Amino acid sequence: MYRFLANNRDELIARCKLKVAQRPYRAASEKHLVQGVSMFLDQLIRTLIAETHSDGDASVKISGSSGGDSLALSEIGVSATAHGKALLNLGYTVDQVVHDYGDVCQAITDLAFERDAPFTVDHFRTLNRCLDNAIADAVAEFCFQRDAQISVHQIAGEKQRLGFLVHELRNALGTANLAFRALDVGNMTVKGATGAVLSRSLASLNLLIGGALVEVRGEKPHERQTFSLASFIADSATAGRFSADSLGRTFDVCDVDPLLAICANRELLHAALANLLQNAFKFTRANTAVTLNAHAFGEFVLIDVEDHCGGLPPKGVENMFVPFKHSGHENAGLGLGLSIVRQSIEADLGTLSVRDVPGSGCVFTISLPRHSLA
Repeated sequence: MYRFLANNRDELIARCKLKVAQRPYRAASEKHLVQGVSMFLDQLIRTLIAETHSDGDASVKISGSSGGDSLALSEIGVSATAHGKALLNLGYTVDQVVHDYGDVCQAITDLAFERDAPFTVDHFRTLNRCLDNAIADAVAEFCFQRDAQISVHQIAGEKQRLGFLVHELRNALGTANLAFRALDVGNMTVKGATGAVLSRSLASLNLLIGGALVEVRGEKPHERQTFSLASFIADSATAGRFSADSLGRTFDVCDVDPLLAICANRELLHAALANLLQNAFKFTRANTAVTLNAHAFGEFVLIDVEDHCGGLPPKGVENMFVPFKHSGHENAGLGLGLSIVRQSIEADLGTLSVRDVPGSGCVFTISLPRHSLA
C-alpha cells in the first residue's frame, strides 16, 4: 500500500483538492490544501513502511496507537492539532474538519478501485487508525480553540454591558447631585423645576437598576409611549442647564412645535439626550454655546445637539460610536457614552448620526418617527 500511495501521491492530492473545491464555503488557500493532504499522506506512508519492517514503536510514534493517546501526541496528532486550529481560523465548521480527512480516505479507496490495487485488511486497519487519530486530534483542538474564542467574546460582551450600566448610573447620579446642591445652596423647595430634575434623575437610577434586574430575570423591557416633544425637550433642557452651569458653558434651547410628539421609552431617550448634552458641554470651547433644537423634517422628528469643539480628528466620525474607543481628549471617559446613546435610540426605531463641521464643531442628530398630539 505504501508504494501505491507514494506512486500516486500527486493524483491523490489533486483529487482531494477537487473534492474540497466542490463543497461550498471553503476558504482554504491552495498552499493550505496541498500542505495538509501532503503531510498526512507522507505520515501514512512512513507508518506503513514501519509496519512492513515490523517496527511497531516507530509506527506508534508516527501515527499513534489505536484509540489514540492523550498523554503523548504522535506526529499525526501534532500536525492534525495544527490543522484543526487553522481550519477554525479559516471559518470552517467541525463537520468540515471531519470531511477534510474523509476526502483523503475516499480518494485513496476510489483510486485503488480504479487501478485494481487491492489492499490487505491490515493495511486498511492502519489507514483507519491514522484517520481516526488525525480526526480526533483535529476536532479536539478545533473545539478547544472555538470554545476559547466564544469565552473571550462572552467576557468582552459582559464587560461592555457592565460598562454601559456603570456609565449610565454615573450620569444619572451626577445630575442628581447637581440638582441636590442647587436645592441645598438656594434653599429651594423640591416642588420646583430643580426638584423635578432631582426626581427625574432618581427615577432614572431606579429604571437602570430595574432594567438590569429585568435582564437578569429574562423579563420583557419597558414599553414605549407617545409623549409631547416640547415637554420632553423642556425637561432635558432643565437638567442640561445644571451641567452647563457647572462647567461654565452657554446653553441655548430653541422653541419646539407644541403639537409634535414622539413614541419612545421616555426615560431611556432622556438618558440618551443627556449623554449628548454632557459630551457637548465637556468638549465645546470656552465662550461658545451648545445648542439644542428639535423640529419636524418630513415624516421624522430631528433632535439636534450642536457644539463648538473645533471639529473632529481624522477618522473621528468612523470611530465615534465604537465602545471603549477614546477620543484622546483629556476629559474623555470610558468611550461608552455614544455607543449607549445609539443603542437606546435604535431600540426606539430611531437613528443617531453626527455631522462634522471642520473648524467649528459637531452636530449630533437623533431621528425618530414623527407623531402628533392633534
